[in-house]
Amino acid sequence: MPSLDKADEKTEFGRTGILNAAARLFRQNGYAAVSLRAIAQAAGIKAGSIYYHFASKDAVVTEILDAGIVSVHEKVRAAVEALPANAPAETIIRAAIYGHLRALLEYGDYTSANVRIFGQVPMAVRDANLPVRRAYEKYLDDLLSGLQAAGTIRPGVNISRLRLLLIGALNATLEWFDPEQGGVEALADDYTNIFLHGIRPTPEPPHEPYHLAD
Repeated sequence: MPSLDKADEKTEFGRTGILNAAARLFRQNGYAAVSLRAIAQAAGIKAGSIYYHFASKDAVVTEILDAGIVSVHEKVRAAVEALPANAPAETIIRAAIYGHLRALLEYGDYTSANVRIFGQVPMAVRDANLPVRRAYEKYLDDLLSGLQAAGTIRPGVNISRLRLLLIGALNATLEWFDPEQGGVEALADDYTNIFLHGIRPTPEPPHEPYHLAD
């Protein structure tokens, strides 16, 4: 995976610069409107130089799609694994939501490009991205299934549909999130409360949020 939004190694600057520029353009303009020439211009290199690193536009797209998913997966896994072994279910859910949101907003060009253009790219590119996408989906399914087995999620809930609902809601924040209106932790708290306690009045109020260490 590229060093997202950074060029840490001089030998990788060309490749990383191409990916960063391409992710930004795909996020802004979609798949079809972005050419290799436009990517090269945005990266500050000659068009032919891209072929030193990538065989085609679709090779660039594939790596960007993979990087967007992997960055989210890694943040979520790290947030959950940092919790104590006896962490309550609400804390686990909040950690997963917080990790997903944090990755979306920290690696905005890559994650936004992934959300925007996945449905626009050729089928071969989608197929190439499926292994990392499926790996993250399985991680969430396993996490939610464990909570269901523990009684936190009622038995009749379809885990696959629940995961799709959750990911869709979290990914939609890319379109409207404004840090000046509240931080990621506050948003994670709100989503966790809605996710676990719903919108109907209950006799027991939501628990106090658990503050995660960065």
